[in-house]
Amino acid sequence: MPNPNTNPKPKMSKTSQIKFNVTLDENQVPETIKWLATDAGMDKELDSKGIMISVYDTESEETLRMDLWTKKMRVDEMKRFFHQTIVSMADTLQRATNEDKMAADMREFGQHFAKEMFPQ
Repeated sequence: MPNPNTNPKPKMSKTSQIKFNVTLDENQVPETIKWLATDAGMDKELDSKGIMISVYDTESEETLRMDLWTKKMRVDEMKRFFHQTIVSMADTLQRATNEDKMAADMREFGQHFAKEMFPQ
């Protein structure tokens, strides 16, 4: 039987990495974007045509952004990328804050965005 006066060993924290490799041309424009996430079970880097990274800076309490896309990304792909990002941001807002109404409003805007960007 364990000793009740003994504290259990604390669990070890885990480190995970998300890595992006960007190849630039002579004008600093991305030619290729490759990424790898250690916890995603990936055994090799995957290609991407675009990334949108948001980082919340604790000290300044501001969101820092890095948006990159390659020369090969077509306009229709960029539109789809934006639409999917809007919808996924609504999902994240709802999960993180329980703001159901605002998440629904964002999804409604996402539907409007899709209708305007992808007319039938």
